[in-house]
Amino acid sequence: MEHRGLDAYGYFEREGSLGLVQDEFRAVVAAARERTAEAYGRRLHSAYLHGSVPRGTARPGRSDLGLLLVLHHPPAPEDHDTAEVLARGLDEDFDRIDGVDLLLRDKHAVLSEAERFDLGWFLACLSTPLLGADLAEHLPRYRPDSLLARETHGDLAALLPQWRGRIREASAPDEYRRLGRAFARHLVRTGFTLVMPRWGGWTGDLTEAAEVFGTYYPERAAQMRAAAAVALDPVADPEVLRSYVEDLGPWLADEYTARHGTRTPRGSAARPTASCA
Repeated sequence: MEHRGLDAYGYFEREGSLGLVQDEFRAVVAAARERTAEAYGRRLHSAYLHGSVPRGTARPGRSDLGLLLVLHHPPAPEDHDTAEVLARGLDEDFDRIDGVDLLLRDKHAVLSEAERFDLGWFLACLSTPLLGADLAEHLPRYRPDSLLARETHGDLAALLPQWRGRIREASAPDEYRRLGRAFARHLVRTGFTLVMPRWGGWTGDLTEAAEVFGTYYPERAAQMRAAAAVALDPVADPEVLRSYVEDLGPWLADEYTARHGTRTPRGSAARPTASCA
């Protein structure tokens, strides 16, 4: 039977490990560990890698570095300022990465019942321990079912108005590239989790995710393949962004709601799965 990211009992196997980090990225991972510990000290509970670097599929100069930092207490404004400085410093000092996707959360949020099938799943299944005690030990096992699909990506309809606002505010090529990568990743992930329960597995590869989606929705397959390409190689084209919020996004939101329902409302904290890859 095809592996599809699950164990023999149908539960997610954790994606990535420090042993898979390519030689080209070991220096930036070591720096991220050292600088994170220095920046947060005892406020830090644990730190994790996510995305292509711990999966061993990162591309020098093209992939970003994904970091999830978990504090003992809810982040204060100065903690967010520290995160911005940390992310900017790593990006400037290491040309092997194209940006840093840094998520800052607290232990209570990760382990809360409300986040069990979103933030908790993200940490337990898609994040690789880098520093501190692994919170995955306190979280359940997960299956690729409709509940997980709904709670991770069942909020696309609510996100689209925010995306339209961010497009209107953008003007520089770098802004379009960043938005394109973030939106495209989210659309591919949403398209994949739409069909994930039927496919019966998990993949962290965006190209494969788009192909899996296309087998269930061939009329939208070309659009999803194109989105996966933008997620990997972002373009500074506002028309691409507008196509996401005017065509592919609204259709996908309606189809997702019809099949899985809408995500349970959360607090004001930003969701973690919008840009991970």
